[in-house]
Amino acid sequence: MKEFEIIKNYYKPIQPAVKANNGEIVYQENYPDKEIENFIYCFWQLKTKKSLKEPFIYRVVSDGCIDIFFNHNQPTENFVMGFCKKYTKFPIGKAFNYIGIRFLPSAFPLLFRVDAKSLSNQSQRLQNVLPDLSKWIISEIKSSEPFEKITKQLNKKLIEIVRKQDFQYDKRFFNTLHLIFQKKGFLDIEKELQTGLSTRQLRRIFNYYIGTTSKRFSNVVRFQHILNAKPSKQSLKENKLYYDVGFYDQAHFIKHFKTFYGITPSEAFY
Repeated sequence: MKEFEIIKNYYKPIQPAVKANNGEIVYQENYPDKEIENFIYCFWQLKTKKSLKEPFIYRVVSDGCIDIFFNHNQPTENFVMGFCKKYTKFPIGKAFNYIGIRFLPSAFPLLFRVDAKSLSNQSQRLQNVLPDLSKWIISEIKSSEPFEKITKQLNKKLIEIVRKQDFQYDKRFFNTLHLIFQKKGFLDIEKELQTGLSTRQLRRIFNYYIGTTSKRFSNVVRFQHILNAKPSKQSLKENKLYYDVGFYDQAHFIKHFKTFYGITPSEAFY
């Protein structure tokens, strides 16, 4: 199981907190039980404290993960969202309460034997992918229960799922992931990924476990490294963090950042 620890130890997928709205929207994350922390990054909740004046559009940035999420007020509305190659906008209305499970990269295919590529760049109803888990959410999740109690239920259910697994995986894939994380996503895929996999094998295995190519995933890791550094607008100008991860000019960096975030660095950071 050491291979699974690589991802948890090296990768912290960030979704920026919701700004403004006068505190009318709450976003929070709870971390999983230690037994499943190699597979689950967090449980999250996004909800309104009161009805908003205008419909809210939620921006999800690229994080390399797969999420299961559901409407806490109506658990029949449960979905899975795969790897996204760019930021995604969700119009979610004036009042909402969503709860989700953020799986670390490769964890979802490992646990459920689902090809990640079939989920990429879209959200779809969970019943079409994992009907039994969808039914469990509908029958067990109560809208009256608080987020903390829901996370305990989710922890318990996911521990059951993990304990039943007889994991089959390719160590060369995890060796490749390890290198990508060590290099913070900044590497020459052709020259530096000497892992015993041919170009075709590498593409196939990344499509299955991640939902995209190793190159595109590396770009997301690089983007997430910048978010984890939590730069200010001023420090970006002074320290030029983008040089450290292979951007040779500011224009290239801004274009890359906007693809994954939807806005420029100067708009994202204070």
